[in-house]
Amino acid sequence: MSLVWVCSMIGVLGSLVTFAFGHWTESLTLLLVTMGVDYITGVSASLKEGRGLNSAFGSWGLAKKGLTLLVVLLAHRIDILLETDNVTMAAAVYFYIANELISVTENYGRMGFPLPERVKKMIEVLKNK
Repeated sequence: MSLVWVCSMIGVLGSLVTFAFGHWTESLTLLLVTMGVDYITGVSASLKEGRGLNSAFGSWGLAKKGLTLLVVLLAHRIDILLETDNVTMAAAVYFYIANELISVTENYGRMGFPLPERVKKMIEVLKNK
């Protein structure tokens, strides 16, 4: 693989990311980190529960994360259309960060980590809505 080809691919990837999300924000970084932590803790919880790994279930989890990023992309494009300053995208990103953090907390509970009773009740309420 030539250096020119590698640099060209990095340039194309950077252009796509900029088109999709505008300038990169710390909230996007946090969203990607929480997505990664959620996936890892979900796999760990499944192993701890003795359910093993299911490629169809794991693939669906990754697909949901990809669809989440598509919603964020759409929110960014809406911001451009309405000429707002990343209001819609920020709302979508913060919503999904909260969703991922709830999932991580659930996974920790599944692994046997102690959780305060109030947190358990809050998660149960959110899951039922």
